[in-house]
Amino acid sequence: MACNPATLKQIPLFALLDDDELAVLAAQVELKHFAPRQRIYKMGEPGNHAYVMMSGKARVTTVDEDHQEVLVDEPCQGEFFGFASMLEQTPHQTTALALEETSCLEISRDDIAVLLQRKPMAGMDMLTVLGRQFHASQQLVRGRANRNVNEVIEEESTVGERIADTVAGFGGSWTFILIFLSALVIYTTANIMLQHKAWDPYPFILLNLFLSMLAAIQAPVIMMSQNRQDKKDRVRGELDYDVNRRAESEIQGLANKLNLLTDKIGDVDDLLREHLKLRNDHQHPA
Repeated sequence: MACNPATLKQIPLFALLDDDELAVLAAQVELKHFAPRQRIYKMGEPGNHAYVMMSGKARVTTVDEDHQEVLVDEPCQGEFFGFASMLEQTPHQTTALALEETSCLEISRDDIAVLLQRKPMAGMDMLTVLGRQFHASQQLVRGRANRNVNEVIEEESTVGERIADTVAGFGGSWTFILIFLSALVIYTTANIMLQHKAWDPYPFILLNLFLSMLAAIQAPVIMMSQNRQDKKDRVRGELDYDVNRRAESEIQGLANKLNLLTDKIGDVDDLLREHLKLRNDHQHPA
């Protein structure tokens, strides 16, 4: 089915083309309609065509090294899929399936070539839009990628926060306790043995001053480190939420597939029952 140039204008990929360029492209491309559960293209098939979503809903998936189906994209109206294989003339790396009544604009490499031959500057306009889409995809991948919580926190931490973590970690270790206890024993023993010549005789007022100053400094440092730990827990919780949300989406996808399989099995069962009934009626006519 031929395409209307006004329809192409609504597609972001062709939004920068002028009327003449749209008319040339509309004469080349074709509008395809797909039924629910109909495959638009299959992974491994020659990538002769790419598609732009016009209406409906589709699901683009691939298979990872563990032979698990992975959702790549669910293109919305005006978004394209299958373009990389079409431009490179390589087999499709994904499978596209229509989830409902879907209309897509089918574009081939030859269609783009004809447009560029007649309107060379249209290529720059299309590359501009493709560049925007590519950058948006990169940002999406970065946001969806699994992140190490420790790396995320270390990137955002300041020098003061790192010093606080180091001081708090050392202050809460047996090494600090043993060193501090040894220093107290040596300090008090020396002052007791020196008697009248002691610089800090019993009840060790100078030592108490030092301990009070140490506690006054150590307390806020420990609080800073505790705040850092709270921040780590919050970031870890956010990342766990993202992982759980993706896992929930995958589980929902599996549940939908199971429901579809159940429906198909029910349809097959109904067909078998109808076939058996017709055969029995044929063998035992009234």
